[in-house]
Amino acid sequence: MKYAWIKEQKKSFSINLMCKIVKVDKSSYYHWIKAGCVVKRIDKHLNSLIEAIFVQGRNNYGTRRITSKLLELYGLIVSRKRISRLMKDLNLEVKMKRRYKNTTDSNHNLPIAANVLNRDFYASNPDEKYVGDITYIHTGEGWLYLATVIDLYSRKIVGWAMDDNMKVSLVNDALTMAIQQRNPFSGLIWHTDRGSQYASYSHRDLLLQHGITQSMSRKGNCWDNAVAESFFKSLKNELVYQTYFYTKKQAKREIFEYIEVYYNRTRSHGYLGNLSPSKFEEINFMLQNEMVA
Repeated sequence: MKYAWIKEQKKSFSINLMCKIVKVDKSSYYHWIKAGCVVKRIDKHLNSLIEAIFVQGRNNYGTRRITSKLLELYGLIVSRKRISRLMKDLNLEVKMKRRYKNTTDSNHNLPIAANVLNRDFYASNPDEKYVGDITYIHTGEGWLYLATVIDLYSRKIVGWAMDDNMKVSLVNDALTMAIQQRNPFSGLIWHTDRGSQYASYSHRDLLLQHGITQSMSRKGNCWDNAVAESFFKSLKNELVYQTYFYTKKQAKREIFEYIEVYYNRTRSHGYLGNLSPSKFEEINFMLQNEMVA
């Protein structure tokens, strides 16, 4: 009891001295404490913004992306160190990533195209270079297969298709969707792995019909198609590994939402300066129009 009384007296003395130095009444000081100091109020508001961004990012945004989103959405400049501390206080942990395994059937006697892209993943304009790939998703009703088409200019998914099998129609449907949506000029480079679907005569006829130049990775070299594989890695880590799909219909619905609503329009992309693919295209379209005007 004696030590508690001494501690209280020291605290009271410190408060009195502080109030005397800054020339405020003790009653004003206690009112400030009760109402919540500015720093605490700011932290409380910042916590809510960080939590909202984290949830919007499907529990996958770390300090770098949250820092960028705070600046983009609210004009707030906050250090990553502070965000890290606040995330720890809020128990916000980024989902653990799994290793992604690629599967490609290149054991066939169909014609193989040269590696025209040659790992040059930069495109100065939309619809200059596309990359594509196929992946599989497990559901309670069996495997579901997804083929995608990515524009290297903005990393946007411009075409995709899902089916119960990996027949040539899967990749043809995905590329046809991209062609119908984007109407690319003749000379577009289309890069994929050496899978039999992409080497098929049906697929090559589709490319010839639209003046598209085919390019293929070297055998067993996943880095030659790194952007396509990177998207599937994100899809698996951010959605597939976190969800059990009871039916193929459920999987199709949630994958559609991931691609069209989240990935293309919302998700920050480091390569694009932490903009979403759609936002990147929108901003650059406006800048090009201003330069022409």
